[in-house]
Order: sequence, then C-alpha cells, then structure tokens
Amino acid sequence: MERGRVTMDRNADAPWSQFDPEVYVDNNYRTPLEVDLRIVRLLRDYFTRCFSRGVPDSVRGVDVGAGANLYPALSMLPWCEKVLLLEFARPNVAYLERQVSSGGYDTAWDAFWEELRQAPAYAAVEPRSRCGEIVRVERGNLFDLDGHRRWDIGTMFFVADSMSECPDEFQRGVRCFMNALAEGAPFAAAFMKESVGYRVGAHDYPACRVNEDRVRESLEPFTGELEIHDLHHVVRPGHEGILLALGRRNSEVAPP
Repeated sequence: MERGRVTMDRNADAPWSQFDPEVYVDNNYRTPLEVDLRIVRLLRDYFTRCFSRGVPDSVRGVDVGAGANLYPALSMLPWCEKVLLLEFARPNVAYLERQVSSGGYDTAWDAFWEELRQAPAYAAVEPRSRCGEIVRVERGNLFDLDGHRRWDIGTMFFVADSMSECPDEFQRGVRCFMNALAEGAPFAAAFMKESVGYRVGAHDYPACRVNEDRVRESLEPFTGELEIHDLHHVVRPGHEGILLALGRRNSEVAPP
C-alpha cells in the first residue's frame, strides 16, 4: 500500500463498490501467469485424486469470494451438479454473471481450461456450456455464511487474507469458509504471502499479513488432511509469494 493512504483496518472500510473487475483481470489473468497455471495444475490433480473412487451423486460446490477469477469454478466443473459463486462486490457480481451467461465466458479463461483438460475428467466436459448450466452467482458476504455445512467441495482464493488488515477478520473468514463445507469435502484455499495490500485501478484494498505457519494454524482445526504449497512467485509489489492449501474437511464442528 502507498504511504499516506487512509487506513482501512476492517473489511467494511474498503471501497468494494468501486472494485474494477476488468482492470483486475487485465492485471492478473488476461496474460496467464505461470504461478496461476501451476495452481490450476495442482487443483486439477488434487481434485482428481479426491474423486478417484467415483463421484458421489449431487455434489455441490462453492467458490467463496469468487471475485473476478473464474478458474476456481472451472476446477470444480467435472465433479459438481451445481456450483455457487458467492461474491460481495457488486461490480464483481456483474462480471461473474456475464461469465456464466449463455454467451459463455471470456477467452481470457481458455488458457486455464487448457491446463485442466489435460486430465481425462476435465477433457470429457465442454466447459462453456457446462458453466452456463450448473454455475450461478449470488451476492453475499463471507461473514454471513450460516455455518450449516452443506457444500461438498469448496474453494476460496485470495479472500480471507485480502479483505481486511485485521487478524481476527482473517481468522473469522477462514472459519466461515470451513464451516460451510460438509465432512469430507475437498477444498482449496489460496493466500498472498505477507501482503501489505494491493491496488486495483485507482483504489487501494487491505490485506492481512500471513505466512505458511499462520495459514496452517488457521486451517488445521478443520482438516485431518492438509498440504500447503509455498509458491515462490511474486506477481506485484507488496507481497512475498503465494500459498496454496489443499485438504479435506474433517468432522469437527467449530463455533461459527
């Protein structure tokens, strides 16, 4: 974050109504970064392993805080009967609704599907039509998830760490996400390592500084299976890398 900016300690203080998804996509995804392609491969291989013994009936997936990023949703397409993209910022909601409309998603996401389709379960899916059939968008706040664990697979990318400077809100965000998953649900969560905040267009947005130990500590109560990949890629000033956590939800019931 730039020196002299107005402090935005908490999630509610950030200018989410001014978030520019097109600028965000241009900065991060229009030209695929190697770190994102690596993340997509890790997602593909992990979810494929999780469903190697077959796909249960009526699997429902959720991408919490989807933002202007479609590849977490694409990673769930072969496994799900329905996928929900939960997003708070109205400009991002509008962007996502365009992506899952009958016209199909933007060509910016083709490179990510190309990585996914290297696995047979993904190659068997026609992603644009499937996305339009099973994916829906809902405006909602991560903090308002009711704790009724109902999703069978879930993703949360650059959300809990990238919405507030407050450690308690980071921890609450992780807890709300994990409490929304059913026992045994595979999940993937990504975090910017040691981020001090970020800028999209003309606006600054807050971040909570986290490292691998902090991420592991926040997730371990909710999972008996956890792997954390420290991806040593810096994609912009103000952070030290990217962490990707993959695991399965355990049976513990944590306070909402």
